[in-house]
Amino acid sequence: MYLRKPSEGEFVPANGIYIDAAPEGDPAALLLEQEREIVELYGKLDEEQSLFRYGVGKWSLKEALGHIMDTERIMSYRLLCAARGDATPLPRHADVFVDLTDFDSRPLAELIAEFRAVRASTVSLVRGLTGEELQRFGFVNDSPTTAAALAYFIIGHALHHLRIVRERYLPSM
Repeated sequence: MYLRKPSEGEFVPANGIYIDAAPEGDPAALLLEQEREIVELYGKLDEEQSLFRYGVGKWSLKEALGHIMDTERIMSYRLLCAARGDATPLPRHADVFVDLTDFDSRPLAELIAEFRAVRASTVSLVRGLTGEELQRFGFVNDSPTTAAALAYFIIGHALHHLRIVRERYLPSM
């Protein structure tokens, strides 16, 4: 289902950077296309390469993938709440999850498999929503946010990190 990108007033203003980065189209198809891209990119790495950091204090490639997964899980829950008409205010999530786990100790193949599972769940959720459900609002960070905006956020957020991986990690390897 083709879905227009959300307009101002349909999402948390700070999330606009990710929503603007996502291409317009069928969110489920965009998520699947992006999954293939991420799996292909990470599938070319060996364990040593996946631990690479482009600078002091920067995430490893494994940690970047873990961050994409954690954020997608959180945003998928928010998407579900909005689509089902749950107006319970949802707070900003703290961007500290990477620091509170050890993605680097896990095998890369396991992380890729987990990413595929997370993405499959998101795709299934998005595919099962009607146009009406995608236009329903929830509340995130005290801002009205449509389910569609959250789907586009997931796409744009992963795209943002893919660009960083390509620009800052891969050229150094």
